[in-house]
Amino acid sequence: MAKLLDAQISQNASYANSISIPVSTTPQLFAQLTASTFGATGTVRTEMTGTVTVQLPLIPFATSITVTIVRGTTLSDLIIYSVRQVLDLSVLGPQVLSFTASDFNVPITANNQVVYTAFVSASAIGTVRVGPESFNAAVYSD
Repeated sequence: MAKLLDAQISQNASYANSISIPVSTTPQLFAQLTASTFGATGTVRTEMTGTVTVQLPLIPFATSITVTIVRGTTLSDLIIYSVRQVLDLSVLGPQVLSFTASDFNVPITANNQVVYTAFVSASAIGTVRVGPESFNAAVYSD
């Protein structure tokens, strides 16, 4: 039977149009969590969910959004998940990118902590993060 070790939430924007942050073509951090693996036995795994809401530029053109999650704090750390979504040019309002990711066989560190960092980028300049956006993680062991 699975044992919940920890659950963490990063809620940067709780509702629509609550932020206005330009999305770069270079991945930028939008959320980071540190979860405990204390008390783990057997295989450790993490389940993650998240949402990023963006708005196309004023003059819409083909744009995709990429979300990348690493176990660690920088893009040079182990990428455990990446998703790319092409935005719909016919939608004039905000567009939501939601994802579910998992990390299996998470190593237990000396300090019993695991860090996950989520990055977002856009293929075109002018795209804006408008909210809501969140990142959640739950860590389990056997």
